[in-house]
Amino acid sequence: MRLKERYEAIIAYFQESMPVAESELDFRTPFELLVAVVLSAQCTDKRVNMTTPALFEAYPTAEAMAEASVEEIYGYIKSISYPNNKAKHLAAMSRMLVEEFGGEVPSDREQLQRLPGVGRKTANVVGAVLWQKEVMPVDTHVFRVSARIGLTRNAKTPLQTELQLEKNIPSHLLPIAHHWLILHGRYVCTARSPKCVECGISEWCKYFSTKKTKNQL
Repeated sequence: MRLKERYEAIIAYFQESMPVAESELDFRTPFELLVAVVLSAQCTDKRVNMTTPALFEAYPTAEAMAEASVEEIYGYIKSISYPNNKAKHLAAMSRMLVEEFGGEVPSDREQLQRLPGVGRKTANVVGAVLWQKEVMPVDTHVFRVSARIGLTRNAKTPLQTELQLEKNIPSHLLPIAHHWLILHGRYVCTARSPKCVECGISEWCKYFSTKKTKNQL
């Protein structure tokens, strides 16, 4: 199967089966989304959503969190992975938002990446979710699924994956395609024991095709 045909078939499937696909992180404001995405690094959205209500009640804005100490923030997020580093990042990030951006979350990726704790993936997530930026955030699910089903070839890094996906997916679909791949990886194309029998794209999947061929030998 040609790469273009695989992309077209998989995109068509998701457009039909998952016309609405959104972040599973709970947030009400751009600041809350930014904080939640920072906390979600190497942590499940479910755990983040259990943690953020109390955190956001205490610190609903960048101004409020900028006044908090690292220790105070840590007390709210200690059940999250890497709470020490994340508490430091949130404290410093909030202060920079207040001091340099008037307490508002910037929409520019380069400006976002200046914030402590915010890398390219986090900046892309915020841009895609809040402003429908035509970017492809690459987390572990996107990296794994895109390689497994054959959307990327020999991509060794998240950036290589990002660039290949952005090249082959129509730009206006990138924000929702990010969620398609995440949700597919979270619930169907899982890291261990992917649910190939239940998968709606198995007929176009490189992994499934290879597995089926081996079973026939």
